[in-house]
Amino acid sequence: MPSHDPTATIPRPEPTTAELAAFTSYRDLPGLVRQLSSLGGCAQPIRLEGHCTEINTATGEILRHLDSTKMPAGHLLVRCGNRRTTRCPSCAELYRQDTFHLMAAGLRGGKSIPEQVAAHPRVFATLTAPSYGPVHGRRSSSSARCGCGRTHAKDDPALGTPLNAERYDYRGAVLWNAHASALWARFMLHLRRTIAAVAGIPQRLLPKVARVSYAKVAEYQRRGLIHFHAVIRLDGPGGGHTPPPAWATPEMLADAVRTAAARSHVDGPEIDGRTYSFGFGKELDVKVIRSAAFQDGTTITEGKVAGYVAKYATKGAEGPSTRKVDTSSCGYAASVRVADRCS
Repeated sequence: MPSHDPTATIPRPEPTTAELAAFTSYRDLPGLVRQLSSLGGCAQPIRLEGHCTEINTATGEILRHLDSTKMPAGHLLVRCGNRRTTRCPSCAELYRQDTFHLMAAGLRGGKSIPEQVAAHPRVFATLTAPSYGPVHGRRSSSSARCGCGRTHAKDDPALGTPLNAERYDYRGAVLWNAHASALWARFMLHLRRTIAAVAGIPQRLLPKVARVSYAKVAEYQRRGLIHFHAVIRLDGPGGGHTPPPAWATPEMLADAVRTAAARSHVDGPEIDGRTYSFGFGKELDVKVIRSAAFQDGTTITEGKVAGYVAKYATKGAEGPSTRKVDTSSCGYAASVRVADRCS
């Protein structure tokens, strides 16, 4: 992955001479430095006001008293915890590292996940939106021209915008984003149906023999449409701690993902006499995850998958490049809270 300096996106005005003089003459400069250093480089810490008193209920003795006004900065400072690099590079990097280890644990074990999950069928799938009209873009070849006749730079603001604004289906694009989560839920329904059909059993009996576990990231493409990156794993009935049945292979899971994506559709509203229906686009990419990838382009390594998902999870919603908008998981790793109902 190309290197990127996330701090470059945040303007940092130079301090004035008066501000520097006030800082150096501060009465408790060492204490202020200690308080700021505990933030780990957070760009915009949260300032809390108030007090906290810890009392021994048996004796009434005051064990500890904290008053925010008495602290060196005049406030209790805590990390903002923002996971977008455009807001706080430090907190975003911490979140990225946590996400990487979470994804890696779900692929090769760790964090209470057994190492045997590395032998379970696993795929990395990218499901995209359909086209609502041609847009400005960059081709795979650096010398290839866009449909407008120009070769765009990477930071060209025209990237992702329609070639013909009058003919672009803006309404369909907006409605696609509104129905993307429902379409994902329909995809998971069809995926379980397809796997059950391979097993030769009704879908209602599938949980007794196998479980589909996944973690997904939804992000905006340059054209402003959501697409999904998903790590999908097929386990035994007890999740990652139980082996999948013998008929469950990585190739079978990859074929099931393709079939489910093709069958997934949701109905939209009827507007001005047009009834909308939504499905995934033709640009479907499904790769089998292995410990070591071959050179045929059909597989991907565990480390790369974890790195991709972690990178997507820390992107913001600003700027011209692809941006992360949502993450969720269902039974993928023990350190993630499993939803009451997995969609």
